[in-house]
Amino acid sequence: MSTAITMASMSTYAILGCGSVGHAVAEELEREQKDVLILDKDEDRVEALRDQDLDARTADIREAAVAESIAERDVILIMATDVETNKTAVKHLREQPGERYIVVRASDPVSADEFTELGADVVINPSTVIADSALRALESGELEYKTGELVDSIDSTTAKMAILTHHRPNPDAIASAIALQAIADDRDVDADVIYDGEMSLQENRAFVNLLGIDLVSKADISLDTYDTITLINHAHATEPTVDGVVDIYIDHAEPQFEMEAAFSDIRPNVSSSSTILTKYLQTLDLTVSEEVATALLYGIRAETLDFKRDTTPADLTAAAYLYPFADHDTLEQVEAPSMSPETLDVLAEAIHNREVKGSHLVTNAGFVRDQDALGQAAQRLLNLEGITTSAVFAITDDAIYLAARSKDIRMNIGSVLEDTFGDIGETAGHSTDASATIPLGIFTGIETSEENRGTLLSLVEKAVRTKLFEALGVEASDGNGS
Repeated sequence: MSTAITMASMSTYAILGCGSVGHAVAEELEREQKDVLILDKDEDRVEALRDQDLDARTADIREAAVAESIAERDVILIMATDVETNKTAVKHLREQPGERYIVVRASDPVSADEFTELGADVVINPSTVIADSALRALESGELEYKTGELVDSIDSTTAKMAILTHHRPNPDAIASAIALQAIADDRDVDADVIYDGEMSLQENRAFVNLLGIDLVSKADISLDTYDTITLINHAHATEPTVDGVVDIYIDHAEPQFEMEAAFSDIRPNVSSSSTILTKYLQTLDLTVSEEVATALLYGIRAETLDFKRDTTPADLTAAAYLYPFADHDTLEQVEAPSMSPETLDVLAEAIHNREVKGSHLVTNAGFVRDQDALGQAAQRLLNLEGITTSAVFAITDDAIYLAARSKDIRMNIGSVLEDTFGDIGETAGHSTDASATIPLGIFTGIETSEENRGTLLSLVEKAVRTKLFEALGVEASDGNGS
């Protein structure tokens, strides 16, 4: 099989067997002003092709002499309907010296494999091509229909539109929300992107700050002032941000709670909500701002672990569309934010105290002032080889704070923390990012002081490790360290 030449550099073509498929290919190549020779054994067909000013000649493509006569052509397309005829033609062509690119028509997957073994560079199965084309047309039509329904829902807004992300939103949720806000803005509808909880992870704060994204805290507003309520990227939340029916629901996964929406677009066949919003922007033919393009591209990359996890063709084509519009210097800053001295100290302590069971890592960072540093440490530890789940806990003031991260698709770390600590503390998060806050008295019954810090930490250490590893399905060992 030849790989020394590419289709881009080819200029001379031969079509062997010119039925309906071969005819369509010949006409397209002629429109592109290519040098095309057509060979077919049907004299009437050849005559009809000549009447269309095509270079057509009568020949039996099974003969070795035919292969020899077209050996200097760069591309040979074997398009006869008979599989055995095509096999013979491929064999004769591969016996000829020199380089050429062979495209052949098959009738089914079995014959396609046989043509590949014979040395064909590309094998085409017309029925598969037609099916793929039909599916693409169906997908395109469904997207146009969904986009129309979405803008109708947006246009029905008379006061203001609320776009709510899940608790402690990740880049995919934020990016999708501001893209939807851009669509609303294009339709002269005022919309706010509203988040619940805290923006704790440093990378997420850098993402928002560097792109100048304007977010509104749910604690600072009343949803009663909005007449269109949208939930975006909520599937992995342990509970909905709002009660009752919402107007718009968009996600790339099925929600884990019951939710009624006037308009919903849930697509498990893509890996990010940013991909869905990119498709909306393309369908509406909107000019994508640098801010929105950069956010969406980062959202796709973050959700697919830089295209290494569950990436689909739709995710890749969306990223390719966004790439020219994005600010890559800003992307680089978002992906590698600076680390504060306290975060570095917390990470060092967490590494020292880590315990690993299977692919799960649990560790204690001691006493800390900045609980946000625990989330950053958990994220860093998740990058260790063989680790799919990390949990970092520490004592902060009068509570135990725990941050957990997971890239295990079989696990919802938010649900794990809710089941483990929900009855004794407060938990929040979703499948990949969660936290828990537990009053110290629940575990120890003693107050924090300089004299009892060691005792307090030892009690917390044993209790939290044991409960976490049990929840993750493994047993903790006695003592610290891995």
